[in-house]
Amino acid sequence: MIATRSTFATSRFVLLWVLCPVVALATFRFLFGGVAATMGDFLYHAEMRPVAFYAHIVLASVALVLVPFQFWQGLRSRQIQLHRWLGRIYGISILASGSGGLWLAATTESGNVAAWGFGLLAIAWVGTTAYGILLAMGRNIPAHRDWMIRSAALTMAAVTLRIYLGLGMVFGLDYGDIVSFLGWGCWVPNLLAAEFIVRRGRKGTLRRVAVASVRTA
Repeated sequence: MIATRSTFATSRFVLLWVLCPVVALATFRFLFGGVAATMGDFLYHAEMRPVAFYAHIVLASVALVLVPFQFWQGLRSRQIQLHRWLGRIYGISILASGSGGLWLAATTESGNVAAWGFGLLAIAWVGTTAYGILLAMGRNIPAHRDWMIRSAALTMAAVTLRIYLGLGMVFGLDYGDIVSFLGWGCWVPNLLAAEFIVRRGRKGTLRRVAVASVRTA
């Protein structure tokens, strides 16, 4: 049990504090090499829909960088105002990036399967985040936390997508070969994992409440 918890903690640290910022910073490689050289598959988006394209990739990176800070318990407990301001930036970034992503999905040249996958990702991303923020405004913190876990899982679709792209390269596959899979595979497993974490957290809370009730009875 201790080994399992240690492995989970290590995996969480690597995901939040290593992969999230690395993927976010790697997105800005277009500043040095240009979109054609670094993101050639998306050049037509950059040329035809520059506002949607740049809003999507830049602000998604901002949201990705903020994910570990929003789940840093020490920050939430000691700097609640900073947590709230970062949350506002996170929410605004997702609203703009998700809207841009939906536009890109609707106009993609990668086929209907990918279009629907990325389009539903954009809708779910904005929806979970907006609902989570509304719950925070209503002071329903437990539910807020659950929905922001779902939001973060969708934000980290950017990480999952890069992992799949890397695996594809190992097998000689490029973006065009696996884009239909990426449209769904980059976020559906993440959302299922988030749901598992949420439900496990609820069971833990109920267990602690039950134990406390027995002790005070």
